[in-house]
Formats: sequence, structure tokens, C-alpha cells
Amino acid sequence: MAEQEVVKHTKKVFKIWSSKEHGFWYKLREFFIEIAIIVFAVTLSIWLHDKSEHRHQQKEVKEFLLGLRQDLLSDLSEMENDRQSYVDQGKTFRYITRAQTAESINADSLSKYRNWLFNTTRLEQNNGRFEGFKASGKVGTIEDKILQNDIMDLYQENIPSLLSATDPYLYRKNQFFDYLIKNGRRVLDSTRSLAPILVTAEAQNICSYLATSGEIITRYDSSINKMKAIVKRIEEEYDISDK
Repeated sequence: MAEQEVVKHTKKVFKIWSSKEHGFWYKLREFFIEIAIIVFAVTLSIWLHDKSEHRHQQKEVKEFLLGLRQDLLSDLSEMENDRQSYVDQGKTFRYITRAQTAESINADSLSKYRNWLFNTTRLEQNNGRFEGFKASGKVGTIEDKILQNDIMDLYQENIPSLLSATDPYLYRKNQFFDYLIKNGRRVLDSTRSLAPILVTAEAQNICSYLATSGEIITRYDSSINKMKAIVKRIEEEYDISDK
């Protein structure tokens, strides 16, 4: 519609200027009036287009953020369980490293810690929604810059930092499994055969590393706190009360 108005008034400008019925000052006045109308029509057209585009962008942003909130709420439950797993693994291997002889490893205690001896925990990133939104170049359309920065920090700093701590730990855990398999056929079903293996120098060396899960727990805390902050900010932005 605006384009038609511009064409119409542009034709009128040329018609007025080429007319022989009116004097110069009349033509000049009408010329500027028509130019002003054209400028206004173009400006209005641009403004309406920008407004429509902005409305469409913010609709996409809302869909993304509400979906991201659901992803994070799901991830938070898993990550808090994962964090506790590393707390328990650290306790387990600290108990093992305090043992001096096979007899000093209590059978009941070893049975209590058994699950954490053979447990492996690694975060499986639920980052498909974020990666898709980022790949489309739309992250910059999130108008809340604090929220935008928190989301980028979570997926590009906090979680990679967490994985960089857990991956070496899992590597050592696999070394631990390999050592147990190599040195005892009945390790998986007998605490009596397991205890002597755990107090060997090589096993103690591996267990000493596995006892130090504090850095991993700290990085889980950073990621979890960041995720909670993002969820809270999204809920405030869209006035979500069903937490």
C-alpha cells in the first residue's frame, strides 16, 4: 500500500513540475508537499515493517526461551543427581585410600560403597535447542542482555568447563575398572577378593585421584546455579508462576 502511495505521489511531482498552468513558486510549494508525503509514506512503511519484524522475532524468542526453560528444568534434576554421585564417589575412594591392609577394609562398609566403586557419571548435554537457535543467528534477538549472556556463558563456558573436569575422571575410572578386571575374576561379586586388590600400590594410586572429586562438584555447582538463574529470569520475563 505504501509503495503505491509513493508511486502515485512521485508521478504527481513530475506532473506538477512539467505543468505550464502554474508559476514557479506554486510548483515549488507543491513539489515540497509531495516530497514530504513521499518521505512520510516511506518512513511509515519502514516503521511498520520493522515493527512487524520485531514482533515476529520476539515471538520466536519467547518460543525458544520457554522451551529452553523446560530443557533446563529437566537437566537440573539430572545434574543434581550427577553432582551427588560425585560426592558419593569422592567419599568412597577417600575411604579406600585410608586403608592400609585388606583387613582394614570393612566388608560392610565396602558393601555400602560398592555402587559408587562401579558407578560412572557423565553429563549428556541437552543443548539441541540452544545450538539450533545459535546456528540460525538469533541469539542476538534476545533483548534481555543479562539473560542472553547467561545462556551463552552456560553453554559455552560452564558446561564445557564441567566436561573438561569429568572426562579425565572417567578416564581414571576406566583405568580402575581395567585394573580390577586384570587382577581379579571375582571382583564384581566378592568383597573378599576385592579388598586385597584395592590396597595394592597401583590401585591406591588410581583411587587417590578418584578421591578428589571436589573440583567437579564445584563446576556442577556453577552450572546448576547458572541454570537456576536463567530459569528464574525467564519466569520473571513471561510472568510464569507454575514453578
